[in-house]
Amino acid sequence: MSEVDPVAALAARLPHQFQRPELLQHALTHRSAADPRRQMLDSNERLEFVGDRVLALVMAEWLAERFPQEREGDLGKRLAVLVAQDSLARVAVALGIGPALRVTPNEERSGVRNRASVLSDALEALLGALYVDGGLDAARSLIRREWDALLEGPLRPPVSPKSRLQEWSLGRGLGLPEYVMMSTTGPSHNPVFIVRAVVAGREAEGTGENKRAAEQAAAEKLLKVLGAA
Repeated sequence: MSEVDPVAALAARLPHQFQRPELLQHALTHRSAADPRRQMLDSNERLEFVGDRVLALVMAEWLAERFPQEREGDLGKRLAVLVAQDSLARVAVALGIGPALRVTPNEERSGVRNRASVLSDALEALLGALYVDGGLDAARSLIRREWDALLEGPLRPPVSPKSRLQEWSLGRGLGLPEYVMMSTTGPSHNPVFIVRAVVAGREAEGTGENKRAAEQAAAEKLLKVLGAA
């Protein structure tokens, strides 16, 4: 029995048939597999840039439609969770984006296909490719289908650890939490950020694939230290 081509399998799951199939290949090209002679312009980073904006627009439109009684602040909290790296990575795994990525053998061995940051970036690139090939409707169809379960989750808007820590701190007259970048380790394509969160002399450190993720992790740990988790 012949193996199923992961790119073809992914294409079959999409609600849009590409008129320019090369756009799908472009969206699935990790920077490690890009041609250095083209200054990585054949990687998926430019499509990711487009897809990030497309996702935010479609999601904002959908949230305003789905929750007509909510104020802008609550809608913003929902949006932040729905477009966060963890949410995107979950959708990417469900679609089978990881096996379809073009990566170098070295990156293959390092497990790049399973990294949340790589999966979320590739999903945004895919949304960018759908938009370029089929317009907003093509991207909207995938977003509304794949994010439906996440959107229809808890009715109360979720609150991030950083927001919870800020509310706890301000509510006790302690001022705003401080976030201090402690270090960045690892190669440029797979960095690890370490950030320290500080409130009223209490502190905790968190790590993440980017500064924002590390800050959230630090805030979550500090909430536990403070007994406010």
